[in-house]
Amino acid sequence: MVSELSNEQLFLHVVEAGSFKSAAQRLGIDPSLVSRRIASLERRVGVKLMSRSTKRTVPTEVGEQYYQGLRRLLDEQQVLESKIIKSVEVPSGLLRVGAPHEFAIQFIVPVLAEMTTHYPSLSVDLVLASHFEDLVGQGIDVAVRVGELSDSSLICRKLGEVQRVLVASESYLASKGVPVHVDELSQHDFIFSSQTQAQKPLIIGTRTVKVQGRFAVNSVSAVKSLVQDGLGIHLGPKWAFEEEIKTGKVIQLFHDIPLKSFPLHVLYPCRDFVPAKVKIFIDNLINKCNSGSLR
Repeated sequence: MVSELSNEQLFLHVVEAGSFKSAAQRLGIDPSLVSRRIASLERRVGVKLMSRSTKRTVPTEVGEQYYQGLRRLLDEQQVLESKIIKSVEVPSGLLRVGAPHEFAIQFIVPVLAEMTTHYPSLSVDLVLASHFEDLVGQGIDVAVRVGELSDSSLICRKLGEVQRVLVASESYLASKGVPVHVDELSQHDFIFSSQTQAQKPLIIGTRTVKVQGRFAVNSVSAVKSLVQDGLGIHLGPKWAFEEEIKTGKVIQLFHDIPLKSFPLHVLYPCRDFVPAKVKIFIDNLINKCNSGSLR
C-alpha cells in the first residue's frame, strides 16, 4: 500500500523512476500527492532534494548524497529483516526480468515457470526488449544481454556463448546453387537480423566477405520463416535453428568452419544485498543454458 510508504521511501521511488509522474504511475497514485510528500520531506530536512523540470526530475547534489545513504540503509534493512524471518534463501515478491523476445521464450520462460511453481510467494514480470539502459530507473531486477558489454556500474555474470550458424533452405540452394567457397557468398541473397548486420562484412573463419540482401528483420521467428521460404541465407544463433537443421527444413552451410560466437551475460544492479529471487533465477538460467544449444 502506498499509504504505508514513508516519505523517504517515496523519495527513493522518485529518484529511481526519474520523475514524479513516472513514480506516481508505478505506484498508482496522483503525481500531485507525490510532489506534496517530497516537498514535506524537504521541509523536514531543511534542504532542496530534487531539481524539477517539465520532463525529468533529478536529485540535487545533496539530494544524491541523501539518496545513496537511504538506498544503503534500505538494503541493510532488507538484509536484516530477511535474516530475522529466515527467508533470505526463499524467493518472494515481484521479480522483473528483461530479455530479448525469442531468447526469453526459448530459455527464460521455462525457468520462470518452474520458479513460480516451487515458490508460491514469487510473482514475475517479464519485459521483452533487447536493450535496458537503466535497470534501476526501469525497475528491472535482472536483464539478459547478447553481445559485448560496455563499461557499466552493473554486476554481470556470463551465461555462456551464443553459437551461430549459416543456414539456407533446400529450395533456395536448389535455385541459387550451393556455395562451395566462402567468397561465393557475395553472390547470394542474405536475410539480416538488423541494418547493422547488413552493413558489416561477413566473417567466416579467416575470410571476410561483403554480402548483400533485401531483408532486415529484428525477429528471429520472422527470419526463420523467410529462410524456410527460400528467400535467402542467414547467419544467426544456433539455438534458433537447431531443430530445423535436424529435421532438414534448413541446411547448415560451411559447418566445418568456426564462426564467431556472441557472449551472453546476465546483469543486475550493484547492491550489497542481492535478493534470493535474483540469485536463484541466475543459477537456474545458467543450468538451462548449459543444458541447451548454448553449449
